[in-house]
Amino acid sequence: MDTKQPSPRVTARISAGLLSTGIALSVGHAIAGLVAPGSSPFLAVADSVVDRAPSAVREATIDALGTADKPALLISLAVILAILGVVVGLVERPRRPVGSVIIAALGAVGTLAAVARPTAGPLWALPTLVGTVLAVVALRLMIGALYPSRGAVDHVEAKSDSAAGDRSDEVAPAGSPGPDRRRFLILAGSAVAVIAAAGATGVALTRRAADALAERTGLQLPRVLNRNAAAPVPGGVVPDAPGVTQFITPNEEFYRIDTALRVPALTTADWRLRIHGMVEQEIELDWDSLTSREFLDRIVTLTCVSNEVGGDLAGNATWTGFPIAELLAEAGPLPEADMLLSTSVDGWTAGTPLEALTDGRDALLAVGMNGGPLPLEHGYPVRQVVPGLYGYVSATKWVVDWEVTRFDQASAYWTDRGWGERGPILTASRIDRPAPLAQLEPGPVVVAGTAWAQQRGIDRVEVQVDDGPWNDATLATEYSIDTWRMWSWTWDAEPGLHTLSVRATDSTGEVQTEKRQAPIPTGATGWHNRTFRVSER
Repeated sequence: MDTKQPSPRVTARISAGLLSTGIALSVGHAIAGLVAPGSSPFLAVADSVVDRAPSAVREATIDALGTADKPALLISLAVILAILGVVVGLVERPRRPVGSVIIAALGAVGTLAAVARPTAGPLWALPTLVGTVLAVVALRLMIGALYPSRGAVDHVEAKSDSAAGDRSDEVAPAGSPGPDRRRFLILAGSAVAVIAAAGATGVALTRRAADALAERTGLQLPRVLNRNAAAPVPGGVVPDAPGVTQFITPNEEFYRIDTALRVPALTTADWRLRIHGMVEQEIELDWDSLTSREFLDRIVTLTCVSNEVGGDLAGNATWTGFPIAELLAEAGPLPEADMLLSTSVDGWTAGTPLEALTDGRDALLAVGMNGGPLPLEHGYPVRQVVPGLYGYVSATKWVVDWEVTRFDQASAYWTDRGWGERGPILTASRIDRPAPLAQLEPGPVVVAGTAWAQQRGIDRVEVQVDDGPWNDATLATEYSIDTWRMWSWTWDAEPGLHTLSVRATDSTGEVQTEKRQAPIPTGATGWHNRTFRVSER
């Protein structure tokens, strides 16, 4: 008669691995609420992946997923950790703590990722270290309940392993005690309770986002005097045609591209801006000292360097803020300085040419967007807006530090990864309507779109049908050289398949080049085109 007893169930060992991994993450996240949100092991590793991924991979991800790239990364990382949790439970044994070694290795990765963050201190290692230790203890206890220790059992198990390989996943040696199911259930229940309590604690300790959102809802922006208000938007800035782009982009439709996996949550009470480096005197601003000044409203188009030809990573908004040039003048940059290195609260940096901040353009330290406080995801409570430069060298959100320095002495996040150093916006144009692959009727069709060349302005837009001649489009009224300009052209569409192309000329006389260039490192170039089928009469 077969007297062998069934070994611990695979599901129990998997549960032990998953619960142990869950303890590491939840406890680490809870302690991060006391230390710093970015020290959470899960977020630290995810941030590290973003920082260290090759530029080509990042660009391909943005192209494929757009603004869903961050949720996709977090979900992928969660799946990987869950798989590793399963492996941890399956390979752990009382005398062979392979699973514990895997957890320790993951903890080491999380610790290194946390302390390597730009704003990290030594305490940033604490959440991952504590979570890892508790996870190993929990795993050892739960696996110990599934494999009761006894000298004779160890001897029989070793003998069985040497004779037939490690078959402990299938059966236990004859005479060995079975799993202590009651003890295991108590331990597993305790692990669930720890995860739940740590999760609730983490939520309670990281309520900053809720606090910031609640504050933003009731925040009143500084009143803008009439002399500082943006010029009224005249009639005629938008072509009279259905489906054209709005001149002002609503907040909820404004593009968002940044490296923050979780939107930083700063309140106005938390916010400080330190101005230091190559200056005559250091300055530190808080919210009250900033908002006690006279603010301006300015309409400015922002563009992302990642924008493909014809892409939608551009938006036009009314920004409320204080001139950056005046703040810098108070600090007194030294003559040899040529760069402002700005830092976000999450450690992201941008290097902006000092000249672009002091040459008279409307570069703002902004607190408002389209008449209200900045949305959290667009930099609340304070961000930078600099006309004429791509965002990666200028548009720092959640900005907390300015270092006046030199390009030959400092570098920023994206320039360290091979992107262009100064980031001037290139002349661009796109077709917004008709929609791609639209089925058109023969006869007059209004083609319309946008064009931009911030700090230069658009003087001409031309449209080409197939390989025919270029036709001058009708330009809508120009608001300013810092905003996009709308255009339209009436096409007498004939039956068949046709491709329309567009190109713009800026106020310097430079014609948008046909040569296609990828967005990285200095911005995309090439003519935007769309193909349409015109039905038979």
